[in-house]
Amino acid sequence: MDGTTGDSAAARSEAEPQGVAAGLTTGALARRLGVSPTTLRSWDHRYGIGPAIRPDGRHRRWAPHDIAVLEAMCRLTSAGVPPAEAARAARATAAGAPGEGRAPAAAPEPAIGAGSRAAGPLPLGDVRRECRGLARAAVRLDAPAVEQQLATAVDTHGLVVAWQEVMVPTLHAVGRRWASSGDRYVEVEHLLSWHVSTTLRRFARPAAGSGGASALGPVVLACMPGEQHTLALESLHCGLSELGLPTRMFGSAVPAEALIAAVDRLGPVAVVLWAQARSTASLPLARRVAGARWGVKGARRGPLVVPCGPGWLGRSDPGMPWPTSLKDALDTLEALYTEGR
Repeated sequence: MDGTTGDSAAARSEAEPQGVAAGLTTGALARRLGVSPTTLRSWDHRYGIGPAIRPDGRHRRWAPHDIAVLEAMCRLTSAGVPPAEAARAARATAAGAPGEGRAPAAAPEPAIGAGSRAAGPLPLGDVRRECRGLARAAVRLDAPAVEQQLATAVDTHGLVVAWQEVMVPTLHAVGRRWASSGDRYVEVEHLLSWHVSTTLRRFARPAAGSGGASALGPVVLACMPGEQHTLALESLHCGLSELGLPTRMFGSAVPAEALIAAVDRLGPVAVVLWAQARSTASLPLARRVAGARWGVKGARRGPLVVPCGPGWLGRSDPGMPWPTSLKDALDTLEALYTEGR
């Protein structure tokens, strides 16, 4: 076989700057960042955010330095910075990065196959600006940006607003996209859920261990048997800790007998039972918990059972309040201690 073609390819490869031939294509980089190729071309045309080296007559390749600029651009626009300003800041950040001037190792291009897809925008609707930034960061699988935006939302707006108006709409949008796309976006949902949980635990403050509110017993927080969704319960735990109220969090899928044993041991002022689905909302178990009693004869008391979650819609007994939001649940439980139940 004639070796002319191979020799020419080798010569062209040697003539190219180190790392360019192995850089990412526009399509591969778009998939990696969770934006469309059109967006990358638009940023290049409008703001000069493009590959520094463009081989003649060939597809553009994005070197590691170019990718670093675009990653900074994505983080800034996700945080609400106007694109033109974000482009200037991204270039300045990359220009001052350690190691500038050295030829970096080439980034491998992701394999393209039947499972590859660009992560499109999520169906958010009319929501806060922070939701859109958080959703874009989650779709890019940009964990540092997700973590930073969640922490900023809590710092800026407080837990209740951050949960109800930033975290929940974004989680719902990811869930809807997952449900409509088969197994696609499952990685986005898992990453976002993990960081929401981490943020809620980070902002939770341990309550005082004696006197005052704790004399009435803690609030027990538990998911119903078979129920795996814990994030809403974690947000309530965080909110109660901010109020200085004692809690005992038992998390997902608490077996019925374990729940009853915990109630008997702790003598809680209230028991919150979370059910995401109707199939896990067991009214007989809720009634059994409500019937628990402790204390000396003549002064025996039991817990207030607070069913929470969409699974309880239309299923709870009179006397069991059904809060429809985090704020409602916090107000209901705080009142128990204020009134000295």
